[in-house]
Amino acid sequence: MSAFLSIPALRGPLASLVPLGDEHAEDLAAAAGQKGMQSLWYTRIPAAEPASVAEEIALRHRQHAEGSMVPWAVLDADGRAVGMTTFMHIESEHRRLEIGSTWLAPSVQGTGVNPQIKLLMLARAFEDLDCIAVEFRTHWHNRQSRAAIAALGAKQDGVLRSHQLMDDGSLRDTVVFSITAAEWPTVRRGLLERLRSRHGIDPAEALGEP
Repeated sequence: MSAFLSIPALRGPLASLVPLGDEHAEDLAAAAGQKGMQSLWYTRIPAAEPASVAEEIALRHRQHAEGSMVPWAVLDADGRAVGMTTFMHIESEHRRLEIGSTWLAPSVQGTGVNPQIKLLMLARAFEDLDCIAVEFRTHWHNRQSRAAIAALGAKQDGVLRSHQLMDDGSLRDTVVFSITAAEWPTVRRGLLERLRSRHGIDPAEALGEP
């Protein structure tokens, strides 16, 4: 198996990433059922029931078997599954991938969980897999996601207009961001400082180092 398709556990003090499994379905259903989650029309979140979450887990496993996705469950500091994320659109021959198909429960938004997992994933991409660039894509109308991606230090590459048909028949304009290998040291420093200043996390601890 290509190193790009391995699914290591990535652990930090505020959140960890572990291989997505059926054992996470109950927690993820509860996370998906938190107030406001099912009204987010511009993003795809499974229905707030274990059966629907199990279907999403199975889909992500199939895409992993096909070589196009690496799926993780996002765990909070107490070990509860509070969201999902992936490496997707993997192009190992070009050393590129996208961080996407991510959703987090409202209860952990703004707590440092998102910058923590993005730090772990970007370190995995750039430092372990030697990626040239990492992409992020989101719906034009998902302003919260666009702001969060920009806050990581990613730069907007452009907008793919009328890019995809949503389940409700509406057209999605997709905003594309990326971070390049040359930009990674500065982005890394910014994320470490953000976790230190806002959440009191030591830089070595933030990266899961002993």
